[in-house]
Amino acid sequence: MLRKGLTGTWMPAWVPESTFTLSMLLLFCSMVQSATGGYDGSMLNGLNILPVYTDYFNLTPATTGLNTASVFIGGFFGPLCAGVIADYCGRRPAILYGCIICIVGIILQTAAQDIAMFVVARIVLGFGQGITGVACPVYLSETFASRWRAWGVGLLNDFYYVGALLAAGITLGTAKWDSTWAWRAPSLFQAIFSFLCIIILPFIPESPRWLVKNDRLDEARCVVAQANADGDISHPVVVTVYKEIIDTLAYETSTGASMSPKEIIRTPGARRRVLIGASAGPFSCVAGNVIASYYLGAELDTAGITDYNSQLKANVVLNVWCLACCLFGTHLAAAWGRKPTALVSQSLLIICLFIIGGLSKMYADNMAGASSALVYGNVAVMFLFQGFYSIAWTPLLTLYPPEVMNYSIRANGYALTSLSLNCFAIVMTYVMPIGLTNIGWKMYMINGSWDIVILALIAVYWVETKGKSLEEIDAIFEGVKHSDVPDVEEVRLGREQVDVAAIDRAVEQKAGNFVEDFNDQKA
Repeated sequence: MLRKGLTGTWMPAWVPESTFTLSMLLLFCSMVQSATGGYDGSMLNGLNILPVYTDYFNLTPATTGLNTASVFIGGFFGPLCAGVIADYCGRRPAILYGCIICIVGIILQTAAQDIAMFVVARIVLGFGQGITGVACPVYLSETFASRWRAWGVGLLNDFYYVGALLAAGITLGTAKWDSTWAWRAPSLFQAIFSFLCIIILPFIPESPRWLVKNDRLDEARCVVAQANADGDISHPVVVTVYKEIIDTLAYETSTGASMSPKEIIRTPGARRRVLIGASAGPFSCVAGNVIASYYLGAELDTAGITDYNSQLKANVVLNVWCLACCLFGTHLAAAWGRKPTALVSQSLLIICLFIIGGLSKMYADNMAGASSALVYGNVAVMFLFQGFYSIAWTPLLTLYPPEVMNYSIRANGYALTSLSLNCFAIVMTYVMPIGLTNIGWKMYMINGSWDIVILALIAVYWVETKGKSLEEIDAIFEGVKHSDVPDVEEVRLGREQVDVAAIDRAVEQKAGNFVEDFNDQKA
């Protein structure tokens, strides 16, 4: 049964009261959103292998890097405004605007006549992805029930590989077409994910945290009930979650916290949260996966696999493997914890990079006499590397930063995460083909060395967020939780009891004070 709800924005919503149905819709929104980025990476991977694409644009290593990296130029500018849009217009409208911009970029990319048009189109596409890439993780982390947040938000990036797999299959299928549609058709198919996301948006609610912050308290409680207890607003878990949100946002308001981008640097606590959360972006980008994500052909060349059809098939197999690994990694993050998963994955990446570098050097020193065991052994380690990367960085990139940041800095803080990721990605995707061409195996050794530094930073500075609601994570950074109700998981598991009537009365009083503070702040 659908229930029409007010959302505090121009976009109404007809939301199912069933928690299971709503969770499936949120998951689907998460899946199709992440598939856009995965499709793009794998498509360019395939196109960079296709002679009909490289010959059409007369690509050199420098222009190959420009064509590929241009999406990150748009991805640099998108987050600059994404946080502000998500905070002031609403999470759902921000996702919608980003999807529309993505579709415009995809149409231009498909119709590209030269490098300049292709690059401009990918900048537009990257701009749209930059907006949705901020709004979607923030929205999902704030809307999912805490017990499903790891899977719900982790899948946001896991389905990168579903899009990647589709793109790999499509580019493999169109590879033999004797026309520019060999690369235009895969480009056009990319728009389907944004269309699907737009179709889902009318049937999912606005973020309850955004609704509370914008004085839509009854609607927020309804959303919490829909996300946790089949619409029962008097359920103990619903009352507990709702009071945590009210108490925590009231505390933030009382301390003068605003939604300005400057808030991310206003206090020492905010700066610490942002530095830890935003580190996931650049850490994941420089870990080494850029080589296989966008330049698998060049990587396989260094290993001795030079036939383009074999490389395209390897691209398909790689994405199936990575999808399996990131789903396993999401399970580890949910059951084992975010920080342990990151530490183990990063350690395995370092080992793989040094092995790949050594095997690539052996092949480079004796290409004519290289054994098939050496060639395929190198390829096997490359595949292991991508799998180990997917275990931690694929789910944690979207899951961890919104958890670490509190409401007043979440959208702008995650925008900084995305911005820093795209800054590093612009450099990495442009430099990697040049580096692989000029110094070959040494690129792997350099990459492995800086990954050791990343491992140390994670071990020292990251915090664990498993099993906590977004509001309960405050205690890690500030030493105290800003609500007097028991932890949500304790209530859900029956280890703590709550007096619903007493909490309702306290919420009513707190809500009245919150509205007064909210109106004073607006004035």
